[in-house]
Amino acid sequence: MNRMEKANAYHERGFNCCQSVLAAFSDRYDIPEETALRIGAGFGGGAGTGELCGAITGAVMALDLILGGDVTSEPVKAKRIAVGRAKELQKQFAEQFGALRCQELLRNEREEPSEAVKALGLTKHCAVMIASAVELAENILNGEEN
Repeated sequence: MNRMEKANAYHERGFNCCQSVLAAFSDRYDIPEETALRIGAGFGGGAGTGELCGAITGAVMALDLILGGDVTSEPVKAKRIAVGRAKELQKQFAEQFGALRCQELLRNEREEPSEAVKALGLTKHCAVMIASAVELAENILNGEEN
């Protein structure tokens, strides 16, 4: 099962978009899956406000956990790098779907998934957002780790 499928399986079990994306990366950082699910619990539906899509939030959290840098001795530098990654992920997501806000994404349902997401056969709106956020995060990880 690839990471996009894993995230979709979490969502099908009832976890929100943030939890699903964050937990799908749990093999890559030092906190247990259950802790990842707890951390992401309040971020679904744009943290209940319809604002930033939970799938994006989960992807940013996963990237920070995996690539966080030295946050204790160089907090300003680590924060600057993390914000740059977050902005890049959001830029790519917005280019693909035309919005970042959960409320807008749900209203517009402008889905233009990548070929990899299409290959999974996902049709539910949030499932497409989740798989796309995972794919974008993986692309950023691959770019920074190579």
